[in-house]
Amino acid sequence: MTDQANELQAINTAWQIAIQEILRMVVRDIYKSGDETTFHAHIKRIEEAAVDSIYTGLMLRGTDEWTEILVKEKASNFVTTLLTSFTFDKV
Repeated sequence: MTDQANELQAINTAWQIAIQEILRMVVRDIYKSGDETTFHAHIKRIEEAAVDSIYTGLMLRGTDEWTEILVKEKASNFVTTLLTSFTFDKV
């Protein structure tokens, strides 16, 4: 990879990590009251709603069908991976 491509990849990775950590803190703070079962139910509801929104509401203009399906699949996988990485932490 060229230096420019490496920098772009580093920026994308940093952005993803930053967003993940922000979301982790927001979700934890919003749902820290209650028990672990309630917390996991909230996370599951958020995951299902986000994945549904990706598949039904996301319209990618200027792409072919294969690209749109691939992007939606990757986005849905990212949502699931991100949300299932959250742990209940009663502080």
